[in-house]
Amino acid sequence: MDHHNQFRRAAIDRGIPDDEIDEFTDHLRFAIHLGSAGDGEQVVGQRGGLPRLPVGAEWPSDGSGSPLPFVASVDCAVLPRVGGLPLPEDGSLLFFLHHENDLLAPLGTDVPEFARVVYVPAGAETAVASPPPGHDSTTPFHEDIPFLTPERPLSASVQPELPEWIEDDEYDFEESDQVIEEQLLGELEHVDDLCELVDELWPESDRGLVVNLGGYCSEIGGQNDPWTQMAHIGITSRLDDSDFPGSERFQPGEVEKYRLTREWVTLAQFPTDSEVHYGCFLISRDDLADKRFDRTLSFTMFTE
Repeated sequence: MDHHNQFRRAAIDRGIPDDEIDEFTDHLRFAIHLGSAGDGEQVVGQRGGLPRLPVGAEWPSDGSGSPLPFVASVDCAVLPRVGGLPLPEDGSLLFFLHHENDLLAPLGTDVPEFARVVYVPAGAETAVASPPPGHDSTTPFHEDIPFLTPERPLSASVQPELPEWIEDDEYDFEESDQVIEEQLLGELEHVDDLCELVDELWPESDRGLVVNLGGYCSEIGGQNDPWTQMAHIGITSRLDDSDFPGSERFQPGEVEKYRLTREWVTLAQFPTDSEVHYGCFLISRDDLADKRFDRTLSFTMFTE
């Protein structure tokens, strides 16, 4: 299903001008929300437990050889499809993260040392991995969090997501973002009607969120969001100014941040088993389309 076209048709039926619909839709994203699977629901992945790795493959580890905790896996063949998130059509994705070490690691490295995304192609011979020696459900890897956690089957639903500055009338703009976001918001005279339509078409799910694929990065704690961090460490977008109409009105750093939000997507984000850490994996659209998951970046966030 083309969710953006579904929204566009409904907005046209309400008499909202085409230029506003196009501007608003440019900021509307759809995410695959994964929650605990109930009876009769299709299982699309798992949180915790033991991963299925290719036969003969070693458990992913950090630079020192210490195994990384397994977070979750998804079966791409049974996931719903959403625009702007070109996930593989088959095979599986496995996510590994040591959230405490990743939070403390310096940003800007080509391959995060304490986070890993493994793509297992369809047809590969796999087996449930054995726990690494000395690492099981009784072994804590950080504080009192065990290395292995109980397996939870996951089911999927599609949910719309908008940037907070559109949804929240009282959003507190960062000084560096204020000019660009207020300018964009000022071009949307029917923003309340458009937000209301989103809520009508896709009512908010009441299931607990376990893993989120796609959508926007959540703003967690008091630190800079991943896009701002990427701009600060010199990761630049390949898009040129023609892809950002009116870019001459804004500061170069503001334009770069917004180009990054268009070129990079949230591959996965999730609460960790820690009460104060939140995982977030980002990947460029080109790398995602070409299955270059070794180029995924990790931005573990501290919630306090």
